[in-house]
Amino acid sequence: MTHSDHPPFFWALIPAAGIGSRMRADRPKQYLQLVDKTIIEHTLNCFLDHPQLRGIVVSLAEHDPYWHALPCAGDARIVRADGGAERADSVLNGLLKLTELGARDHDWVLVHDAARPNLSRADLDLLLSELADDPVGGLLAVPALDTLKRAGADGRVQSTVDRSTIWQALTPQMFRVGELQRAMADALIAGVVVTDEASAIEWSGKSPRLVEGRSDNIKVTRPEDLLSLSRLWLHRT
Repeated sequence: MTHSDHPPFFWALIPAAGIGSRMRADRPKQYLQLVDKTIIEHTLNCFLDHPQLRGIVVSLAEHDPYWHALPCAGDARIVRADGGAERADSVLNGLLKLTELGARDHDWVLVHDAARPNLSRADLDLLLSELADDPVGGLLAVPALDTLKRAGADGRVQSTVDRSTIWQALTPQMFRVGELQRAMADALIAGVVVTDEASAIEWSGKSPRLVEGRSDNIKVTRPEDLLSLSRLWLHRT
């Protein structure tokens, strides 16, 4: 089958093997309650009913005791992959699982943080439309609004950073399945630290595109993040 037989599919990959130690909770943060569901359930719901979605892979810790208790664990559209020690390992394992499921090299994969449950459909559609024909792919991001300082080892300001060229990376990050898999694998073999998928693509010599998204696409990292998001959601209802 050639690329021209039909357009590339869109797959979602959710790395969810982390323990979220900064939350100081009794379980990984993706399993904490956010209003009526767990964080990861809300995150998955951002994708599940999208008409262009081919399938979702969730990379989970090997002995995760919480996943099977969730209703979504039985959803045929969601397939589990083994997580790894680092996010990059979980993403690479997820990409290998996508290949097993029939994902082709030129299909798109959207990698999204398990702890970002407030992705809007408008932002998701914007990313898909803006990058549909992009030769590299890209990511949702927001331009820096605050004044930024570069600090020295002594904790004092060394300089003020020009914020006009600084963006905060969000997710999803959208790249071709085959290209991202090669970039991630090559970076891991080389011992390069990749903090997100875009950094792996950058290391391979390409420049991902920035697509401006909404600033409320919050990643739950600390207890106050969950509290803020809970208040936001309760206000909506």
